[in-house]
Amino acid sequence: MLQKSNTKKIPMSNNKKLHLVSLGCTKNLVDSEVMLGRLKAYEISDDPSTADVIIVNTCGFIDAAKEESINTVLNLHDERKENSILVMSGCLTERYKEELQADMPEIDIFTGVGDYEKIDELIASKQSTFSPEVYLATETSGRVITGSNYHAYIKIAEGCNQSCSFCAIPSFKGKLHSRSLSSIVKEVEMLAKEGYYDFSFISQDSSSYGRDMKMSDGLIELVKAVEAIEGVKSARILYLYPSTTTFELIDTIADSKVFQTYYDMPIQHIDNDVLKTMKRGFGEKKTIELLEYMKSKPNAFLRTSLIAGHPGESDESFEKLCAFMKEFKFDRFNTFHYSNEETTSAYTLAQIPQEVIDQRADILGEIAEVNTQESLENMVGKTVTLVIDGESDEHEYLLSARPLSWAVDIDGEILINDTSDLPVEYGKLYEAKVTELVGSQLLATLINEK
Repeated sequence: MLQKSNTKKIPMSNNKKLHLVSLGCTKNLVDSEVMLGRLKAYEISDDPSTADVIIVNTCGFIDAAKEESINTVLNLHDERKENSILVMSGCLTERYKEELQADMPEIDIFTGVGDYEKIDELIASKQSTFSPEVYLATETSGRVITGSNYHAYIKIAEGCNQSCSFCAIPSFKGKLHSRSLSSIVKEVEMLAKEGYYDFSFISQDSSSYGRDMKMSDGLIELVKAVEAIEGVKSARILYLYPSTTTFELIDTIADSKVFQTYYDMPIQHIDNDVLKTMKRGFGEKKTIELLEYMKSKPNAFLRTSLIAGHPGESDESFEKLCAFMKEFKFDRFNTFHYSNEETTSAYTLAQIPQEVIDQRADILGEIAEVNTQESLENMVGKTVTLVIDGESDEHEYLLSARPLSWAVDIDGEILINDTSDLPVEYGKLYEAKVTELVGSQLLATLINEK
């Protein structure tokens, strides 16, 4: 669900209730927040059985996400009250619009990835529609930030110019379409004035930002522009692409007083033959050069993602990948089971058996756990700047906090077990000493307010 206890409340002008589920990535979340902004007249309900309108913003990236989207919609249909409106929006409906409209009579309104800002009109008219263009939020979208009173995601582009063999996103999101730098700056300025001070900049291929607008390295311009905005204390960029990430960009991020030295670059694999089959545009040597350069920066935090079982991944290439992941030691990495998508170039290639894919994903998962554990161990004894998000789910006397050097939701939490009698305010910055690692959980003591 979208809301947490520290989310700003949406004003209500009538008794109609809305239940919204946002599935998939944070880019989807921004679009869901735009829909919430258009539906401010509704009261948000965590109980779908009481809602007058139910919206599921779906994900259609891989089989597991598609299955989750379909199951979520059908379960909500079973729970909905009579005469409520069930809306299915997002990537899955865009990708399979004809099939879903023919096979799912349970749905009242279908819409894809182009009409988030028209959701109120669609509900009023009870009509399905699919705009030919992908929607990209701007500073005028009126979105309602969810889940935090200090952090916001900023979408900087839609679509992708890459041609990765495994990825269907360009088939329904289209080519790269960057948002103007002035629009991004205006939105961040507006949110900073509302008290938001931590920002994550996102897109399908963030390091290509601005290339469609003839900007040679648009992210460098973005970093410099955001640094100048009053009230911004912390920021990070997610989803860098190897062949569009420059050494100058790596330096710019590392030298920034505002942006965290946080490098999130999905490499997918390290073996040359597999990377070539994946159509990644970058081979092993250049990828490792980038990664080593990132790792050389002070206080750098490196995250990546991999695909297990892509067609053409031999036993030897998989073993090479495992050896590299053990040796390089990313702070965090996650593994996707290869999903054979019908609109991709890998779809017709000879497929690896599912049991082999699952075994390889499990092996990489074990390596990821070891990497993460070592990264956490390296933090013991260090002083960090963190923000307290609220009471921990572990125990009512523990507080859940996140170092600013970690990304929201995906990199974990640090538990505060000693506040040093400082006044505690959720969403506020503190300096803390990491005291110990218990299992896979870091504990810390507050030192002072920031």
